[in-house]
Amino acid sequence: MRIAGKVTMVSVALVAAATLSACANSEQASTGSPTRTSTPPPPSTTSARSTATTSATTATAGATNPAGAECTADDIQVTGDFGQKPTITIPATCQPPKQLLIKDLKPGTGAEIKTGSSIQANYLLQTWSDKKLVDNSFDRGQPLEVQVGSGQVIQGWEQGLLGLKQNGRRLLVIPPDLGYGAQGKPPVKPNETLVFVTDAVQVS
Repeated sequence: MRIAGKVTMVSVALVAAATLSACANSEQASTGSPTRTSTPPPPSTTSARSTATTSATTATAGATNPAGAECTADDIQVTGDFGQKPTITIPATCQPPKQLLIKDLKPGTGAEIKTGSSIQANYLLQTWSDKKLVDNSFDRGQPLEVQVGSGQVIQGWEQGLLGLKQNGRRLLVIPPDLGYGAQGKPPVKPNETLVFVTDAVQVS
């Protein structure tokens, strides 16, 4: 009986030791678990979808933004009738054109300007980059007299006025290479785009 009692006590002790060892291992595993859960979780599907939607919206907005495109003649607003000092509004939503732009604001009814024509013209000049009024003959009350094709004026005028008829008004947007070029002509800055509204007062 004593032997059996000793055996029973030893068995109980072994079971208790095994139980404590299991508890200790469980506590160690539990103690290590915060380190694992501190790792940031991967993005959720909803978050990824939201990010993709935002990116697509931004790309679409960028694709429709006209800021990088060249302006057309229709983008430039001009008010005032023939013989009146005009007002020019240059847009900020597009770039200055690299080619000469011509738009008749009022068709003329008289003789047509050709190479060699002598003309009297009223004009207003505004610079593109700073949108400043540089010069105009309307305030002076005296049209400019010039012979087209004689080299008296810039190439933008020589080319841009051809075909305009007397009593007509025309918008000209002149790139630097047909204006005052890289050197400019104060107060016109170098490489400036010029915006003219010109009235053909007399053509002969």
